[in-house]
Amino acid sequence: MTPFFGELLGTFILIVLGNGVNANVSLSKTYGNNSGWIVISFGWAIAVFVAVFIAGPISGAHINPAVTIGLAIADKFPWNSVPAYILAQLIGAFFGASAAFLHYRPHFKATNNPEAKLGIFSTGPAIKSTTDNLISEVIGTFVLVFGVFFLVSGNGLGSLDALPVGLLVLGIGLSLGGSTGYAINPARDLGPRIFHALAPIPGKRDSNWRYAWIPVLGPTIGATLAGFLFSII
Repeated sequence: MTPFFGELLGTFILIVLGNGVNANVSLSKTYGNNSGWIVISFGWAIAVFVAVFIAGPISGAHINPAVTIGLAIADKFPWNSVPAYILAQLIGAFFGASAAFLHYRPHFKATNNPEAKLGIFSTGPAIKSTTDNLISEVIGTFVLVFGVFFLVSGNGLGSLDALPVGLLVLGIGLSLGGSTGYAINPARDLGPRIFHALAPIPGKRDSNWRYAWIPVLGPTIGATLAGFLFSII
């Protein structure tokens, strides 16, 4: 099994569980409807734990372009492998979103809120402010990537690193997630957003492409800062 497939599989697992918990909380007539932010934060943390545990031995389980870029900047991952990893992550995220949609398809039909349907797949700001929203994504991703450098061993995430990284994501969600929904992962936002744009989701709104650059650029900046800081300390 190749590292490319490992990244694709790991990101698929991340998104099917992550978008799945979003759907369970946000869509009508689910057993988890309106169960709140704590459930979402724990759901995403467990999604990271499971994805890293599965993909760790195969690819190092970056499952996030920001992590891949941060590791490369810190000379812990080869730059010539970065494009393939990011491509695998985007593909995995797209198919993870599609699986979550198929799983909850009747509930999409039962839900009349187009904002909730978009929010299942992509992030958005609680208060719209371009500069502040970008800063939030930079800070959240900096904490993620800088934390990963100290929580994992070697040049990637192995299965033994799954629990610490899952707990780190839980902490970010609970502490820093309330401003923008803590994308902290360009593939996690962009892949599902593309799916939302293309899929025949009943009653959906536009995919808010005016905001879409923030959860891509913000995490990239945050990862870059974390990589540079780690390389000089």
